[in-house]
Amino acid sequence: MKSKFAILTNLTSLTLTFAIGPATAAEANYICDDGTQLSATFSPTADTPGKVSLKIAGAEQPLELPQVLSADGGRYAAGAAEFWIKGNSATFTRDGSTQNCHTK
Repeated sequence: MKSKFAILTNLTSLTLTFAIGPATAAEANYICDDGTQLSATFSPTADTPGKVSLKIAGAEQPLELPQVLSADGGRYAAGAAEFWIKGNSATFTRDGSTQNCHTK
């Protein structure tokens, strides 16, 4: 039978391996009140807390937004564009218009 110390050491090693392993991107699909469909890929970067790549239906290029400070939820913004998520909901602002969005 293994000692409690050996079991704890093995669990600690497993936890450390998991905690420092490579981060992976997460993806979610949204539909906004005006019918806009978004595919959001959230990923960490080396120099910032993270970023989101928004593929907007009908647009040629994805919109890349860095993560910025937020008191609640995840907020990604650059210039006049902002994507702010909380749970299954999001607000998407661009070109002076704000839309409420939710996951599909």
